[in-house]
Amino acid sequence: MNESSKHPRTLLAHAGSEARSTGHVIGPIVTSANFARNDDYELMLGIDYARDVSPAYASFQTLLARLEGGHEAMVFASGLAAATAVFSSLRPGDHVVIPRAMYWGLRRWITRFADDWGLSLDAVDAWDESKIQAAMRPGHTRLLWLETPANPTWEVSDIQSASRIAHAVGAMVCVDSTAATPLITRPLELGADFVMHSATKYLNGHSDVVAGALVAREPSERWEKIHMHRRDAGPILGTFEAWLLTRGMRTLAVRVERSSASALELAQWLEKQPAVAGVLYPGLPSHPQHEVARRQMRGGFGGMLSILVKGGREAAIQIAKRLEVFTRATSLGGTESLVEHRHTAEGPGSIAPESLLRLSIGLEDVEDLRRDLAQAFEACAAP
Repeated sequence: MNESSKHPRTLLAHAGSEARSTGHVIGPIVTSANFARNDDYELMLGIDYARDVSPAYASFQTLLARLEGGHEAMVFASGLAAATAVFSSLRPGDHVVIPRAMYWGLRRWITRFADDWGLSLDAVDAWDESKIQAAMRPGHTRLLWLETPANPTWEVSDIQSASRIAHAVGAMVCVDSTAATPLITRPLELGADFVMHSATKYLNGHSDVVAGALVAREPSERWEKIHMHRRDAGPILGTFEAWLLTRGMRTLAVRVERSSASALELAQWLEKQPAVAGVLYPGLPSHPQHEVARRQMRGGFGGMLSILVKGGREAAIQIAKRLEVFTRATSLGGTESLVEHRHTAEGPGSIAPESLLRLSIGLEDVEDLRRDLAQAFEACAAP
């Protein structure tokens, strides 16, 4: 069977396997940092140093590029390393548009970097096409950064429409698709130029690797600059981490399908709970961008949701305190369900509502998760 005709589930189940070529059902850990030359001083593998290219990355990068429908993928030491590589390819004086709702750590870094690097920066409600259009500066806007669904309020941007607007003024589009994964949304097919993942999250899926990745839709001068940045600045992933990342990809399909189904079931139940003022989840008809989500998110709406708790900050923190199955921790996309009071985690300047609790739905039995939430609500409601 031709590789290109295989379903993503099949590709993922065999991630890293070299059974047909070397006999390894599970690919080996490649630890070499440098590579030999033959008697004629020619590179035996076409590689001289792992900071430039490493066989340790090959399986993951090839698989991710195929899943995203892209030309090529690059793995990085973290999601932030991948994202900052894109911004570092810009030049002083360039204009950038970012969403108001996005991963807080990256937004904080971009704000500082823009000042130091001489970039002009606008943050807009990226779910509103008119706001994106109004922010564009023909001849100056070089990058539209999108995150969809956007952490922690899970707003959904119309990638196809936003890409059309950005390309009309000569800007590239990069989409942080961490929460969706390539199994639910494929931004490159919708017009984006690059897609970014914090591979720490769903791609690895076991809360034991920090990694990031970029995928390009096609070769370009910009992509070559990003290549140079990884080689010269050195934000590379360790070889053992690369092996763990590839191993984690083997279960991506079953993990995403399970967590998405559980998240939708819990979101529907949470909407009916007296302690909850609102549920933020793209799979609900009540979500403001639900129709956009239905068009561009296929096979589910992801495993992330947030709730707005009646009673504000103190009530939200008390509910988080009472949860027993949910672990109180940062990050998302692992096998375990997590709860986080996002405003506290982000600190001063956070735009997350103080009543918001972010839930990452894992692989536990959904009824156990429901009972855990119910007992926390009941305990906090008791006089």
